[in-house]
Amino acid sequence: MRKPIIAGNWKMFKTRDEALQFVYNVNMKVPSNKLVESVICAQSPLLRDLVKRQGDNLRIGAQTMHYLDSGAYTGEVSAPLLEDIGVEYVVLGHSERRAYYNETDESVNKKIHQAFKYGLNPILCVGESLEVREANETVEFVKAQVVNALQGLGNTQIKELVIAYEPIWAIGTGKTATSEMANDTIKAIRNIVAALYDNETAEAMRIQYGGSVKPANIKELLSMSDIDGALVGGASLDANSFLELVNAAVK
Repeated sequence: MRKPIIAGNWKMFKTRDEALQFVYNVNMKVPSNKLVESVICAQSPLLRDLVKRQGDNLRIGAQTMHYLDSGAYTGEVSAPLLEDIGVEYVVLGHSERRAYYNETDESVNKKIHQAFKYGLNPILCVGESLEVREANETVEFVKAQVVNALQGLGNTQIKELVIAYEPIWAIGTGKTATSEMANDTIKAIRNIVAALYDNETAEAMRIQYGGSVKPANIKELLSMSDIDGALVGGASLDANSFLELVNAAVK
C-alpha cells in the first residue's frame, strides 16, 4: 500500500513568527509518519527555522531550486544549501513557476536530477489549462510533461518521486476537478509511467491531486483508487485545517 502524502504549499505567505506558531500548533498533533507523510513547503528564508523546530512527524520542503550547484543566479536557491539545512522535499515545475518564471519541461528535468543528486525528494507538478481540458487533450498534454520531466531517471528514482497532478484551472479558483476526473487523469499518469518503466514501478510511485483541496473534499478525493495524497495551497495555511487534511489521509 502506498503511504499517503499531504504537502502544504504555502507559496508567498507567512512571516517567520506566523510560520513558527503554525509548527508549534501542529507538531504534537500530526499523525505518525508511518501512516501519512505531512509536509510543509515554505519560502526559502523560513526553511532553516522550520527544520530546526519540526516535530518527528513533520517534514519541511522548498518550493523551488536551481539545477546547478552554484553560480551567478541572483535570487535562486541551490540543492546543496537545501540539503545542508535539512530540507527533505522540493516542489518542482509548479504551474506558477512555469507561467511566471519561464520554467520548462527541460529545466524541470534538470532540477529533478539535481534533487536526487542531493538526496531531496522531488514533487513534480503537472497539469493542464482550461483550454486543454475543454479540447479533450488533457492526457496528451500531461503525458508530454511527464515523459519530458522523467528523462534519464531510473526505476528506483521513479519510485521515490512524487507527482502532483494540478489542473491549472482549479488552482486558487475554488473550482475542483471532480474526484472521478482527478482519479481518471492520475490513473492515466500511472499508466504512462508503467509504459515508460514497468507496472511495479508505476504502482509504487505516489501521485497527489492539487487544486482547491480543502477539508470538505479531501476524504472523497482520497477515497479514489489512484489518488495518494494532495498538494494543498490555501487550506494548508491554517493549522487546524492542515491537521484535518493529514488526519483524513490516515487509513
